Amino acid sequence: MMLSEDKISHLSHVLLKGLIERNLIEAIEEEGNIRAEIKRTIISELKVGEEIDSAVRKKLYSFSRKIAEGSPEWEVLYKKFFREEEVKRGRAHS
Repeated sequence: MMLSEDKISHLSHVLLKGLIERNLIEAIEEEGNIRAEIKRTIISELKVGEEIDSAVRKKLYSFSRKIAEGSPEWEVLYKKFFREEEVKRGRAHS
């Protein structure tokens, strides 16, 4: 599920504020530029997540024996395949 532009913008403000307040970063660039980069990163990660979800669903729907979405079996396989896709795309470690 994609977040709205407003929610992504709010997240970028909250993240930057928290990072600065906790002295985890020192803003040497305009805060607006930093927030823009945070927003680009969030959007990019959401897109990758959607691509992985799509690939996993395609795989699950391709089984000759149909598995009911939302069933315990579906959930276990979805999580397993999602994790495999994340590893394959470099988002997680195996």
